Amino acid sequence: MPTSTDPQFGPDQFAAGITGVVLKQNGPWTVGALANHLWNLGGSTDISDTFFQPFVTYTTPTAWTFSLNTETNHNWISDEASVPINAVASKLVRIGRQPVSIGAGVRYWADTPAGGPEGWGLRLTVTLLYPK
Repeated sequence: MPTSTDPQFGPDQFAAGITGVVLKQNGPWTVGALANHLWNLGGSTDISDTFFQPFVTYTTPTAWTFSLNTETNHNWISDEASVPINAVASKLVRIGRQPVSIGAGVRYWADTPAGGPEGWGLRLTVTLLYPK
């Protein structure tokens, strides 16, 4: 669904695709991958983009979580990829009665299109949790 208000931020057309996830939890370890692919549905711009996010996570008995992943995007039309590698540490806390995961980490751009982001970056996360 076209949701951008400026062509710089989106293709102003519809796209559709498939998404899948696999994961395995074994004790404190979670290992898996998320992937999706989008194709354009008409419009003046061709879209053929793949997103791939393999991840490994370790959670301690004291609710610290350490994660390593990549959020790779590949544009098959331009044959360009963005490959950030993320390492994040987070802690599960309660703010009042609300469980919240608060984290920080680093990101390194292993590959990026011309003019794209380069080098190191910082990542801050806050996730509200709603357990059953």
